[in-house]
Amino acid sequence: MYQLNTLTLTDKRRQDWDDFVYASDEATFFHLSGWQDIIDSVGHKCFYLYATQANTIVGILPLARVKSRLFGDALVSTPFCVYGGAIGSDDVKRFLELSAQQLATKLQVQHLELRNQHAQNNNLETRVQHANFSTPLADSPEQILAAVKKKQRAVIRHSLNESLHYTLDSSLDDFYQTYSQSVRNLGTPVFSKTFFAKILTTFANESEILTVRKDNKAISSVLSFYFKGQVLPYYGGGIEQARQLKSNDFMYYQLMCHAKLNKQCDQFDFGRSKIDSGAYSYKKHWGMTATELPYQYYLVTADELPNLSPNNPKYQLFIRLWKKLPLKFSQWLGPKLSKYLG
Repeated sequence: MYQLNTLTLTDKRRQDWDDFVYASDEATFFHLSGWQDIIDSVGHKCFYLYATQANTIVGILPLARVKSRLFGDALVSTPFCVYGGAIGSDDVKRFLELSAQQLATKLQVQHLELRNQHAQNNNLETRVQHANFSTPLADSPEQILAAVKKKQRAVIRHSLNESLHYTLDSSLDDFYQTYSQSVRNLGTPVFSKTFFAKILTTFANESEILTVRKDNKAISSVLSFYFKGQVLPYYGGGIEQARQLKSNDFMYYQLMCHAKLNKQCDQFDFGRSKIDSGAYSYKKHWGMTATELPYQYYLVTADELPNLSPNNPKYQLFIRLWKKLPLKFSQWLGPKLSKYLG
């Protein structure tokens, strides 16, 4: 009924794949074929499956194998991305999911992971650990601010009195210094600067860096994506001064206003956060509704579902030690680990 195909990096059908993504109501920014280039650039083998009928693409399922001694061996849709899974009609999805299970078995990975945004009617095991936060963008900065919960609105107003300003940057330098310091302070390995450069090159028309400054010093910075009227602040953080200056709050508010007024966006996708985490609480304070993400798994050689969560007790010592690393050393060592934590 359907023909199974695999998209390559030089495939003539890459544009057909992306045309399908843009035409689908379910597809996300992370289904675009450009992620294959990014994932491949860090050394992971991609299996971008697509189904055709009468030579027309009717469904897609991006997959990549992430294998390491420390963190296991998995076939994931999609590494480094919060959303994934099969896109198409229900029967096409089941065809692609079955194909993914067969591929996972052939590769003898520990498990298959599908990062669905919506619940699927199949027999795969579902685990909900994360929630997505998003909100419509009002028509003016005043209305955008009014839509934020009262307590968080007061924080934003405080930030507006801190003599902060923002720039839209074409250089990665300030973003990388700010972001890498932020994730180091959280005990998380940072990606390489080359990784972010690859993202900006691959999605030159869909990505943008906004940096908050005080006295021309970068305090907070965020790399965002634009897709189908949505803005997705994806990689963001601030240095130690950011908390006192409320510059992260200033940053996200200014991004909302910029996205609405200058990019004609009507939706702010605040991304996923682990349920009941600090980031989860922070986003709830903005007044956004949490939507649970039903990720699904198929065990192949593993006996139980993986637990790579930072809350896993076996990672606590590592996190505490990582927070103490010199920034330069964390920037050197981090990329050697982060590529396996997608």
